[in-house]
Amino acid sequence: ALFMLCLVILPLVLIGVYAFTDANGGFTLQNFVSFFTKSEAINTFIYSLAIALITTIICLLLGYPAAYIMAMADFKTPQVMAMLFILPMWINFLLRTIATVELFRMFGWPLGEGALLFGLCYDYLPFMIYPIYNTLLKMDTSLIEAAQDLGGNLYNVLTKVLIPLSIPGITTGITMVFVPAVSTFVISQRLGGTENLLIGDMIEQQFISGTYNPYLGSAMSIVLMVIMLICMGFVNRLDEEDKE
Repeated sequence: ALFMLCLVILPLVLIGVYAFTDANGGFTLQNFVSFFTKSEAINTFIYSLAIALITTIICLLLGYPAAYIMAMADFKTPQVMAMLFILPMWINFLLRTIATVELFRMFGWPLGEGALLFGLCYDYLPFMIYPIYNTLLKMDTSLIEAAQDLGGNLYNVLTKVLIPLSIPGITTGITMVFVPAVSTFVISQRLGGTENLLIGDMIEQQFISGTYNPYLGSAMSIVLMVIMLICMGFVNRLDEEDKE
């Protein structure tokens, strides 16, 4: 409770206070008006949502087959296979990002939007694989055999059995990838260059010297949190409807 109070609740309260006040401490909505009337901020915000969505889709397309192979293949030690995907997460994500930058430079590949997507997928792919892997690992494989015995082809087994039964893992993976991807700023700064900044970069710029404006930065943070909560609620709603 003390941890949550000091590191979660108190910072959120401070952000809320700054978002609705001006430099003189008076109540105002001008911070939100400034955000929604700046075309640069809105375009960056929409671009961040698009990049996060593309990252989530790529991670799902790559992560689901990987999780399926890990869960269904006859490995003697499937936990070892899962650990190999988790091992990179033991390294600080900033170090992984810097290493990715050096990898691109070593091969002469240009930094930019492609490098940004590569870095995001590399950093967040394990967050997609592991929830799906845990869900598939607990699934009764006899259901797949029963579907095949009843004449179901690969497409039918995938759409009628595997995906519906793995929805909890998929929704968890989508949430764990989309939320940090839409709010990241270090990865975009290192791999995206100055032309591919995300909303997290704009928020960070409001808290550094030169452009110090914590009131606008807090308002932008509130808007970002609301959007993420709406997206999480939508995904959870889909999960609940599937269970029903």
